[in-house]
Amino acid sequence: MALSTTNPLLRFDSLPEFSTIRPQHVVPAVDTLLEDCRKVIAQVTASAECSWESIVAPLEECDDRLNKAWSPVSHLRSVADNPELRSAYNACLSKLSEYATEVGQNGALFEAFKSLEETPVFEQLDAAQMRVVKNAIRDFRLAGVALGAKDKARFKEISTRLSELASRFEENVLDATQAWKKHFTDVSALSGFPDSALAVSKSIAEREGLKGWMINLEFPSYLAVVTYADDEVLRREVYEAYATRASDKGPNAGKWDNGKLMHETLALRQEMARLLGYESYAELSLERKMAPSCGAVFTFIRDLAKRAKPVAANEFEELEMYAKETDGKGCLNSWDVAYYAEKLKKKKFAVSQEELRPYFSAPEVVNGLFEVAGRLYGLRFTPVDGVDVWHPDVRFFEIHDENDERRGAFYLDPYARPGKRGGAWMDECRVRRRDNKGVQTPVAYLTCNFTPPVGNEPSLLTHDEVVTLFHEFGHGLHHMLTRVERAGVSGINGVEWDAVELPSQFMENFCWERAALSLFASHYRTREPLPDTLYERMRAAKNFHAGMLTVRQLEFALFDFRLHAEYDGQPDLIQRVLDEVRDEVAVIRPPAFNRFAHSFSHVFAGGYGAGYYSYKWAEVLSSDAFSKFEERGIFDRKTGLEFLHAVLEQGGTRDAMVAFVEFRGREPNSDALLRHSGISTELETAESAA
Repeated sequence: MALSTTNPLLRFDSLPEFSTIRPQHVVPAVDTLLEDCRKVIAQVTASAECSWESIVAPLEECDDRLNKAWSPVSHLRSVADNPELRSAYNACLSKLSEYATEVGQNGALFEAFKSLEETPVFEQLDAAQMRVVKNAIRDFRLAGVALGAKDKARFKEISTRLSELASRFEENVLDATQAWKKHFTDVSALSGFPDSALAVSKSIAEREGLKGWMINLEFPSYLAVVTYADDEVLRREVYEAYATRASDKGPNAGKWDNGKLMHETLALRQEMARLLGYESYAELSLERKMAPSCGAVFTFIRDLAKRAKPVAANEFEELEMYAKETDGKGCLNSWDVAYYAEKLKKKKFAVSQEELRPYFSAPEVVNGLFEVAGRLYGLRFTPVDGVDVWHPDVRFFEIHDENDERRGAFYLDPYARPGKRGGAWMDECRVRRRDNKGVQTPVAYLTCNFTPPVGNEPSLLTHDEVVTLFHEFGHGLHHMLTRVERAGVSGINGVEWDAVELPSQFMENFCWERAALSLFASHYRTREPLPDTLYERMRAAKNFHAGMLTVRQLEFALFDFRLHAEYDGQPDLIQRVLDEVRDEVAVIRPPAFNRFAHSFSHVFAGGYGAGYYSYKWAEVLSSDAFSKFEERGIFDRKTGLEFLHAVLEQGGTRDAMVAFVEFRGREPNSDALLRHSGISTELETAESAA
């Protein structure tokens, strides 16, 4: 059908026209495209022809148009939220969910794909096409295509409701985060704050039309308080506000409480799994992951915890002793940990995040990131002016390779601001695919929440934020550098969920290498390179509290997986499992009012349900992959091209393990991860001392 060109969401020959997109465009665009998609499906299922061109290609084409319209809407909701856009977005969620389930349960379409797989034509398809067909047949099954009519209807209801719950969960977290702020007219209340944190606090107050200083729950502000504020009462107040967001506790108790949403989400996920014949949602989730079984996931998490917990316990004991010797603290509370950890780190290694910050101005770090990728893969990054964006901070870049081929493009939105959800992420704007016009260039959104520039001073990043930027850029490269021309397995699509973090965590390693840092770490005023002495101290401090950080991630992973593997419908499930997990792996026990699960968006709104373990699973892969660069030289072009060809370019055309083995020459082991984190060394030292 002919599509309207007056609606900017229905123009597909160019990048999204963000400045012209209005909430009133959203519902008409989605309705138009869904109608078009349903007509395409009717034509496909009515056709007697059995080929890629008659079955898969038309579906891919209409899905691509739908994604091109929905992608900017979903993105704007995350980076420029407002009530009207939120309303339009939510109005379409049920429509899109119902359509997805409708497609997944379409028996005629399922039979068409099965017929394609069973005909001689299938053997003539390329590897990517074959994978698309096989994945589609799997996904039909996981969408309930084989269910009876009553169960199909219930499955559809569940899918729709889960999408609504995820959206509501995320909105509650954003609203709760933005609702809390504290204004100061006397700077002495912020004793301990470095100049950079004071400047940010002043800019927040100015943004609110106030004089003085203001703190809020945007992550840069929250982190500054718990890390630097000398006033323990203030640290506790801010910690409590942050740790109780969207819950039944804290300063806004009950106002945006996610408690009931969490229980309903878990119940519906379990019901969905049972409808499909699985014992649990955890078991169902593994259908699209590398891990072979729930038992394998539990063994993986608990084996790492067994190694890391003794190290973490020693680290926490040392921190408690330091706090007692320094300030006479008899008990170290959760809101004290970051504060004393920063002081202890400075004492032991004579280095702090604030001392490093002047060497990591955001513009230089971005340029350095491009240089690192250029040396590894022969890429060139070019800023492009005049591209329509959603905020003045946003920049647009194109990527070309050594043959001057345009490989991808991306938007970079680096700074925190009101209306933008917290965290950092990469998402798809356009996916690489071939159509009758040629090959579509992949485009990504790269989003962070760094401290914005203040006055004439550039944004200065902590080293942790540098790592975050490299991480998200790794995801972006995975999306943009693919050579695959079938959308279903292009870039990150079709990649097992517990392997998708491999390229991102791989990039983090370069943030610790002198040869990489030398490309961009220089003082923003004097241009002096990061001094060798400061680098050595930073490197020595790399694994400071690595044990505590590891068990914290494992606490999240085990909590998530147990919730989805052991769901029993009991009202105390979430807190009971959390308490048991903390008894097993944690060394820091948060206060009773802590409600971190209520803002655990990764699991309840971000696609990581029964999959948070993926971060550690993929970290084993990424550490082992990077060890090959350590053996050959971190900028060895031959090794870089091997990683590019074996991993980044392959998308989901084959199993992630096959891609890894091609690059590394063997299956992965955890030795490199334990070495990089310092856990194996600390364990050996402790065992020798014992």
